[in-house]
Amino acid sequence: MVYRVVGMMSGSSLDGMDLVFAELEETGGKWKYAILEAECYRYPAEWTKRLSEATQLSALDYMLLHSDYGHYTGQQINRFIQEKKLEYKVGLIASHGHTTFHVPPRMTAQLGEGSAIAAETGLPVISDLRSMDLGFGGQGAPIVPVGEKKLLGNYPYFLNIGGIANISSNAPNSYIAFDICPANRVLNLLSGELGLEYDDGGNIASGGAVHHELLVKLNALDYYSRPYPKSLANNFGVNEIFPIIKNYGLGVPDTLRTFIEHIALQTRQAVVRILGASDKQREDDAKMLVTGGGVFNHFLVSRISAVLQPLGIVVEPAEPLLAGYKEALIMAFLGVLRWREESTVFSSVTGASKESIGGALWMGQGSI
Repeated sequence: MVYRVVGMMSGSSLDGMDLVFAELEETGGKWKYAILEAECYRYPAEWTKRLSEATQLSALDYMLLHSDYGHYTGQQINRFIQEKKLEYKVGLIASHGHTTFHVPPRMTAQLGEGSAIAAETGLPVISDLRSMDLGFGGQGAPIVPVGEKKLLGNYPYFLNIGGIANISSNAPNSYIAFDICPANRVLNLLSGELGLEYDDGGNIASGGAVHHELLVKLNALDYYSRPYPKSLANNFGVNEIFPIIKNYGLGVPDTLRTFIEHIALQTRQAVVRILGASDKQREDDAKMLVTGGGVFNHFLVSRISAVLQPLGIVVEPAEPLLAGYKEALIMAFLGVLRWREESTVFSSVTGASKESIGGALWMGQGSI
């Protein structure tokens, strides 16, 4: 069976709306994929402001924003369909939306009303992909491991470096995944102090020096000592980490360099937790596929590679299209699983009492 789907993802780094048009094919229980088109539509200043301030709104204004962003998402998907000449080719839309509140296991909220997207596009829409897992006591995150395991092959480890860095371990009898630490969201905030959207290639950070007192303080934050399953809210990097960094009054190169070291060391610590013994040397090299916008921060990837090398782990950056659009691709895949009424999460990852079929279905005028 072949499915042609638009997948949408808006990450915590607020760099834009990622859209893919993917072809997903299942044969005998095995899946394969092709990303046929992909685009990142940068948010105009108005939408960056509205999304970044969403958690400060009253309940009424928040719900109005939820509707507005749903219509905006539908309009951007229509733009994508028109620009890529995909009219009459798309059978389903799977929209993750933009995460605002995340308080597991009680609730999670993603902006982007699914009914508004369906109304704008006239197509079936899957939205609200995380809530069902929370209903069963889970974290609602990470939800990408199902797609990693079924689409991306037999890597022992997957690392995604977006606004938040998260790790997955593909073991034969279990699947472990959790959020590691904030990543691009904080790096981009620091780069913004120089009037830049991001530190291109990590060049500014590479010229800085590690501030060891700050590094120790960051590494001592309570979240890092908690056992998995666990997940981070988008505002952890902004509300908790960024003020700590700013309190030291360092120059931007040194803050970037120190925070990159923090990400690298927390990635190493996450792997050590998964291995179950500090500094355990693997008998053979194990590959880690790295995706997300952080792949293009070459200095960050080099530091992660350096700290993982003693553990016998070889870091392998994904090819650019997959690196930049993996999450949108997997949202498309989760939409297909929801349409087929198949599980969209691993309860071993989220800590839920059982696996579940996540996502609300909004019928437009089309059919898959």
